[in-house]
Amino acid sequence: MSTRIAGIVKPLVLRLVALAERYPGTLALFGFLSGVASFILVDRQAELAKVIAALMLASWIWLTLENLLRDGIARRFGFDLPPVVLKFATQLVHQESLFFVLPFFFLSTTWASGQIVFTGLLAIGALVSIVDPLYYKWLSNRRWLYLGFHSLTLFAVLLTALPIIIHLTTSQSYALAIGITLVLSFPSLSQTVPLRRWWRAPLLALMLTSLGVTLWAAQLWVPPATLRLTEVAITTEMDGPQRTPGDRIRHIDANALQHDGLFAYTAVNAPRGLNERIYHVWRHEGQQVDRIALDIRGGREAGYRAWTRKRHFPADPVGRWQVQVVTEGGQLLGILRFQVTR
Repeated sequence: MSTRIAGIVKPLVLRLVALAERYPGTLALFGFLSGVASFILVDRQAELAKVIAALMLASWIWLTLENLLRDGIARRFGFDLPPVVLKFATQLVHQESLFFVLPFFFLSTTWASGQIVFTGLLAIGALVSIVDPLYYKWLSNRRWLYLGFHSLTLFAVLLTALPIIIHLTTSQSYALAIGITLVLSFPSLSQTVPLRRWWRAPLLALMLTSLGVTLWAAQLWVPPATLRLTEVAITTEMDGPQRTPGDRIRHIDANALQHDGLFAYTAVNAPRGLNERIYHVWRHEGQQVDRIALDIRGGREAGYRAWTRKRHFPADPVGRWQVQVVTEGGQLLGILRFQVTR
């Protein structure tokens, strides 16, 4: 039975590889289209989202256990996967992953913040993954750079997939994503730093610890992938039953502010089943003056609508104001701005 399956599968695999070598652009096009299509399906079909996210994670388990799985296939079916097959499979997983997560991060990035660095790195990585001369001749030949690229892509996939699959909050997903990234990065690092001498084990542990500390310290620069603002407003009126804001304002005089106060309204899109606590952080000339908690629930395509109202302001409120929308872990969702005049 295994021999018959091998006789069918092996020619098919080799034919697909030959096609990919003859038309290398088709692999890049497939990775791009399937990644974007996955995002669209995830965004519109909640149940399908779990399946696609789980498949993404399964593909990374394949990369991590590549050698063991290859040996198992050889024993079971009697043929070795050619190195070129593994090469194309690895590139395809990178392409699929990056083009799957990029739309999430593009929509959740606050562009006037340091988050542009993380999202920019993902965009550069996506470009490198579809340009063969860059991927094979420039990236793959630089082992440490390749490991960084590999870990960054895996980390981004985990940040996107975990809230969808198991409904963890953004902060919980971030912590778990770091742990899984370290575990799945260990096989690649151990190949780069073989444990043949006693001092290499502490070195490997130090490298993994440094990677974990770096990812944790970068939390404020990483967009919350599965949360995004769909509507925002600074207003003096709210229609409570309809959950809609009144006229949006950009400027207000100090007397009206002290008399009426202000509402900060936000609609937050989140995966179905996710319950998350966010905060409206009110800042005056860069200084925090208030921090108000909001509990949101996922599942509504137009976003979960909630607002905070601030009545008490400093004696002299004139100047530039911001309302920063942040997660419990401090990740920035967006910024609302207004000016108070005399």
